[in-house]
Amino acid sequence: MIFLIKAIQLILSLAIIVVLHELGHFIPAKYFKTKVEKFYLFFDWPYTLFKKKIGETEYGIGVLPLGGYVKIAGMIDESMDTEHLNKEPEPWEFRSKPAWQRLIIMLGGITVNLILGFAIYMMIAFVWGKTILTNENMPGGFEVSELVQPYGFKDGDKILQVNGEDLENIIDINKFLFLRDVSEVRVQHYDGTRENISVPEDIGTIMFTNGVMRPFTPLVQPILDSISPNSPAENAGLKSGDKIVRVNGNEIIKWQDFTELVKANTSPNINIEIERENEIISNIIPLNEENKIGVTVLLPKIIPTKLEYSFFESFSEGYNIAYWTLADYVGQFKYVFTKEGASQLGGFGTIGKLFPATWNWQGFWETTALISIILAFMNVLPIPALDGGHVMFLFYEMITGRKPNDKFMEYAQIFGFFLLIALVLYANGMDIVRWLF
Repeated sequence: MIFLIKAIQLILSLAIIVVLHELGHFIPAKYFKTKVEKFYLFFDWPYTLFKKKIGETEYGIGVLPLGGYVKIAGMIDESMDTEHLNKEPEPWEFRSKPAWQRLIIMLGGITVNLILGFAIYMMIAFVWGKTILTNENMPGGFEVSELVQPYGFKDGDKILQVNGEDLENIIDINKFLFLRDVSEVRVQHYDGTRENISVPEDIGTIMFTNGVMRPFTPLVQPILDSISPNSPAENAGLKSGDKIVRVNGNEIIKWQDFTELVKANTSPNINIEIERENEIISNIIPLNEENKIGVTVLLPKIIPTKLEYSFFESFSEGYNIAYWTLADYVGQFKYVFTKEGASQLGGFGTIGKLFPATWNWQGFWETTALISIILAFMNVLPIPALDGGHVMFLFYEMITGRKPNDKFMEYAQIFGFFLLIALVLYANGMDIVRWLF
């Protein structure tokens, strides 16, 4: 059932994104009086689910949900149709249009995807607002990975500023360190002291190569939840809500500190100091045979702060989210060319996992906006068969005043097509490998 819900969301999301992307090519092509022979959602190979010709254009839905396309007359594209090259250019063909018009036609899809991402994020901000975590939401601060402790970070730290600016959503510290240019983080330690901590320029690479993508996680405070009946803890008078502050004289900041010290204790008794109603109480507690005292931790109930935006405020917020979504994606793209990054590539299975397991419109639209912006970036890459490849050759033509040779364009298109097919097969193959193993 979960698979079906995710699959339906994926297909619906792709349908919206692909249709609007292709409209980005279709509308300027028609505006510049260029003949559009086909407009397809999904690829019509090996056959079509639906097709209907209206005017000079055949509209249809293909069976292969790998994207979509518009077939513009007189253009060397993924259809590999080169029959027109044997004839003189017609005035309604793509190749007859001025370079600036062809450039607008080719950039149309990318432009629409960026606008779509912005529009969806704006709508989300207006309808649902945004939830953030502040230091007030996380009174225990962060549990800090051993990876970043050598720089001066400690368990219980609260993030105050990044590069001298307040951090609106403190959980974003992981994303900032990984993807953005962070040189200094101001923290408040567990004891209340404040410090500016310098981080290395390659902190993102350090995180990636060590597989530590979240060096900061919400800290679980050593606060007792339940006490087992007739346990050493109950017999010693411990109560739910007590906060453990020291064990055998060692200061306790997080629950894991407590459990490790209890396990490591070699004497029959253990000295546990707890805080109750601002009073410190010391207890000598005998341990049972399993080195347990019979308590469980109170898991933190983190209630985020919700921000709401007016209609006009949502424009600015939507733009900020779209901009940083694109910037962060571009920032992490460099990791694709590493051994670790290549092994983490994924296809439609990976994309499908981004959607919520239950139908949730906010989650659906957030993922759709993300995919739309990713598609815009991927399409602008200067690879033949992608929009960016056509744009690259058009820039060459506009700068030099010469069109690339038609035969060269044909071979470049074939090379780009097979390169993309190889990437698609590899990415989806990695999904299958991860599913099997």
